[in-house]
Amino acid sequence: MGCAPSITVSQSGVVYCRDSDDSNSPKPSFSQQQIVHIRKSNTAELSDTGLSAAGTTVAVFHRKERRGTISIEAETQTSKSTVSMKGMASEVSFGPIKLCQRAMQILLVFSKEDAQSDAFWWAADKGGYKCNIARNPTDALECFVEKQHDIIIIDHRYSKNFDALGLCRSMKATKYSDHVVMVALTRKSSVDKDEISILPLLNAGFNRRIFENANTATCLNELLQLEYGEVRSQIKLRAVNALLSALEKCSDAVEITNENRTVQFINTAYKQQMGYTSEELVGHEMEDLPRCDKNKPELMDSIYSQLKKAKTWEGMLYSKKKNGESVPQLVHISPITGQGGKVRHHVYNIKYQMAVNQNVFSQDLKQIDKFASELSNGASVRRQSVARIHSMTIEAPITKVINIINAAQENSPVTVVQALDRVLEILRSSELYNPQLTSQQVKEEDQMTSDLVGGLMTHGSYNAKRRTSGSDAALTKTNSSSQHSPSSPTSHMSQAPLEVLKMLERELAWDLNIIEVERITLHRPLIYLGLKIFNRFKAGSFLGISETVLRNWLQVIEANYHSSNPYHNSTHAADVLQATAYFISKEKLKGCFEPADDIASLIAATLHDVDHPGRTNSFLCNAGSDLAILYNDTAVLESHHAALAFQLTTREDRCNIFKELDREDYRAMRHTVIDMILATEMTKHFEHLSKFVNCTSKPVVRDSEDTLSMQSTGRSTPDSTSLTTPENRALIRRMLIKCADVSNPTRPLEMCMVWARRISQEYFAQTDEEKRRGLPVVMPVFDRLTCSIPKSQISFTEYFIMDMFDAWDAFIDCPEVMENLHYNYKYWTMEEENERRIKEEREREKENKYKDKGKK
Repeated sequence: MGCAPSITVSQSGVVYCRDSDDSNSPKPSFSQQQIVHIRKSNTAELSDTGLSAAGTTVAVFHRKERRGTISIEAETQTSKSTVSMKGMASEVSFGPIKLCQRAMQILLVFSKEDAQSDAFWWAADKGGYKCNIARNPTDALECFVEKQHDIIIIDHRYSKNFDALGLCRSMKATKYSDHVVMVALTRKSSVDKDEISILPLLNAGFNRRIFENANTATCLNELLQLEYGEVRSQIKLRAVNALLSALEKCSDAVEITNENRTVQFINTAYKQQMGYTSEELVGHEMEDLPRCDKNKPELMDSIYSQLKKAKTWEGMLYSKKKNGESVPQLVHISPITGQGGKVRHHVYNIKYQMAVNQNVFSQDLKQIDKFASELSNGASVRRQSVARIHSMTIEAPITKVINIINAAQENSPVTVVQALDRVLEILRSSELYNPQLTSQQVKEEDQMTSDLVGGLMTHGSYNAKRRTSGSDAALTKTNSSSQHSPSSPTSHMSQAPLEVLKMLERELAWDLNIIEVERITLHRPLIYLGLKIFNRFKAGSFLGISETVLRNWLQVIEANYHSSNPYHNSTHAADVLQATAYFISKEKLKGCFEPADDIASLIAATLHDVDHPGRTNSFLCNAGSDLAILYNDTAVLESHHAALAFQLTTREDRCNIFKELDREDYRAMRHTVIDMILATEMTKHFEHLSKFVNCTSKPVVRDSEDTLSMQSTGRSTPDSTSLTTPENRALIRRMLIKCADVSNPTRPLEMCMVWARRISQEYFAQTDEEKRRGLPVVMPVFDRLTCSIPKSQISFTEYFIMDMFDAWDAFIDCPEVMENLHYNYKYWTMEEENERRIKEEREREKENKYKDKGKK
């Protein structure tokens, strides 16, 4: 096959070729059985090295003889005028994989040369494909085994020459036929005859059927369709084999199911970990397999809900092995979308499985399981939403690390549990990346290092020695340190209208109608409500100021809220202040907070939106406002609120509520208030929520003197002792003001609707100004002509509110708040459905009008 042929061209333009072993010199003629010919389109020039001519196609034939039959192998050599891509590999994309497609190889199996075989030959030549011709089944099999073609076209028009079906079966039986495309060439059916069934061809192994057509262009089109269809599909299937091989060798256990959760694949690591074989799992629905009772139904429902939304989930799940043992595993579940953009597969990647030494820790494990069961039962009775907290899809990398450590503690001895709890305590620090130098380190290290750490990595002028205690110095302040006795709680409130006094008798009621307070106070709710709430918590006594100073301060602050804003005005500040007071009056926070926490929280709530312009941070940055430039496009409004609040407060003694605090207490109070105001910035919403969940939902280590069950597990539920550390109180304060700031969806429906309209009006005005000034439209959905307020409320509640208030409720227990939240959510859902139905009815009416006009 690989010999160099001798070539000659006759006067009529016929190119003759014979193997060089017969003769080294060209001859003008050969016997009919020793030569073959091809047509030449243009004049050729013959040189010592070969043939070359514009528009000329030269075919080199090699002749073989076996048992009286002739097998001809032909390899086309195309000139410059034909397809330029001949022999070049093309790239095929398969998801993220880039595959290289070689020049397609074709095997033609025809018992004799005719117009049809010539047509396919020339089509292959024009398409730049490599082509071989075989005249009998034996040579066809040998050629296929040697070349491993992409397409095999078998002549099935004349069954007397050879059995095409049998040849196809023989080829499909070889180990090289997995990805070859088998094509049957058949005669056209007569018009008056019924179409012959294609099932015999399919059963024999054929992939396609082609009707005879000696037109070269038609044959080329058929080959192109095969290349871009079946051949490329087979190339991708070859890549699937590589992927499956990688999965088999993967050290992580992998399980793949379809959208109905029917198991389709498990790899070797999965079989080894779980003890099952492929026959025992593949093809079975997961619901029919043994399930572990340790997974809460609420958790599983949450996972399935996430997967239906095409969102990944990662967390700890229990799985039951074949021997009945339940093992905790860190599982990553990825939904794979397919046809129609719907989820078609689920990939379970078991990243981590706890290893248990039964011989050493068997007794500990029994006690751990018993105690964990008691905790689980107690928790499920109190709050079902706790399960949802652990399944929230807001995990940051640090949260995943904490989850892995939590899983590692499940079956570890007491000493390991206690050590890992110490690790978790460090990870939950609000200053995770800031070094904390002890006094001993300050002595041992040079003073320059200490000053650099204290000056560059802290707010203000704290030194290293005071890093851990300075921010909470004011928390130790008691009423006995007051230098001034406050005025009587009713001294200024007594001057308020009776209607206001009566309304404010319920200042801590969650259903207090702040909109009505706004009306009867003539849009000055912050002064009246602020006086009532600050006096209730004895703020004047704690700060050492008179009620006159407190009133002056409230007047100055309220005057700097923009009454022209539909939403961010002093009524919103009063609403947040009232929510803060409601929350800190809860028993849980009473056990965690010190008096200064309460006062700092009330002050932060009062100041948190002062001088708000009624526009978002994004708007200010896009507009290049002075504030955005001043604060480098980072937390622009929150930084401005905090800075201006302290400027207004400390400008004059008559309204300076901090003037009686010593330097250290003032610095600590200022640090706390600023930290809370900055926490209202939404870009760090999920970071604050993740840290809070990790802080409040993780059990803590007990002393060795505790009960036997405590000794065996080394753990208990979070208590007030663990939550009173400065770091944990900071996390709780941030979540407190965040929940108070966006508590509108949890208020009674009447107020919830008012606040929804107000915030929408403010966003509408921003969108109008953005369009008018040619700025980027930050929130296009808030177009006053097209916006759906119910839909906006649903989206905001689902994305920001639900998870946060679930976690907050699980911590402080506020059923009234959650009842309003769920009721309001249902209301907005029904309103959105009504809007959608009305819109559809209007569209139908328009269609009917157009139809009526068309008839007329």
